[in-house]
Amino acid sequence: MRALVFDRFGGPEVLHIADVPDPVPGAAQALVRTRAIGLNFADVYRRQGRYHLVGAPPYIAGYEAAGVVESAPAGYGFKPGDRVAWADAPVSNAELVAVDVERLIPLPDDIAFDTAAALLLQGLTAQYLVRDSHALRAGESALVHAAAGGVGQLLVQLCKALGARVIALASTSAKCDVARAAGADEAVTYDGDWDAAARAFGGEGVDVVYESVGSTLMQSLEATRTGGHVVFYGFAGGDPPTIDPRVLMDGSKSITGGDLWNVLRTANDRRTRAAELFAHVRSGALRVAIDARYPLADGAAAHAHLESRRATGKVLLVP
Repeated sequence: MRALVFDRFGGPEVLHIADVPDPVPGAAQALVRTRAIGLNFADVYRRQGRYHLVGAPPYIAGYEAAGVVESAPAGYGFKPGDRVAWADAPVSNAELVAVDVERLIPLPDDIAFDTAAALLLQGLTAQYLVRDSHALRAGESALVHAAAGGVGQLLVQLCKALGARVIALASTSAKCDVARAAGADEAVTYDGDWDAAARAFGGEGVDVVYESVGSTLMQSLEATRTGGHVVFYGFAGGDPPTIDPRVLMDGSKSITGGDLWNVLRTANDRRTRAAELFAHVRSGALRVAIDARYPLADGAAAHAHLESRRATGKVLLVP
């Protein structure tokens, strides 16, 4: 089979397509032929050597994809020809992937491969943020960081579906337009006094901030009301500052850390949560934005595009 590989850490130029041996599935694994592969910043970080990798070169990144089962072990409910997807199976940047059966998510006929590969990892993230990290209620106000990105657009839409009011943050005015198109009530750029804008939007501050930048954590706390909540789930803009607990005490504020892998613990977790997302897509409550599709062989260009921060939606690799 062909796979997108890298032999050393570095920029997008270290990526190349290569013929590698077909994977041999284990006793509780299915062999799946991929039809669409989701590209994520975690793949960039692995290519750069910033995330843990196992094994030896050539490395194959990728954790999210959709495709068709070629073989499956008996007794697990899957058979050849089944349409499936996943959000957390390694070495997915390849034509064939051996996937733990417990990680497989059945794909309904009305959900396209592209949609599944663009939705699952980021959609499941947005879902736990509004459901587990801060159970958002109708009438609450929320500030969403990086609102024109893949997670950001889905997060804005889920917030609105729950009846919340949303102020979006983005890096440019054009990206603010993207956030408004996703449903944000207001949108502002980072180069202004955005924490003051968020306080005004919420009256005396917003109820919750979904913080994915990291270096903006103190401003996010400033943007919340007394008794407000910051959900910290990423640091794309740099490491967060150290917070003196007295800052939290003085405003009766709280910070919650969030990580998807703490809520995706079982096959049932994956499948029931994914089914909810598919239902939102089916009803029109969620629109999945796909920014670009690249052939798997052009993976270096896809990585460069994602790293450019020009993408306003998901970048897909197509085997």
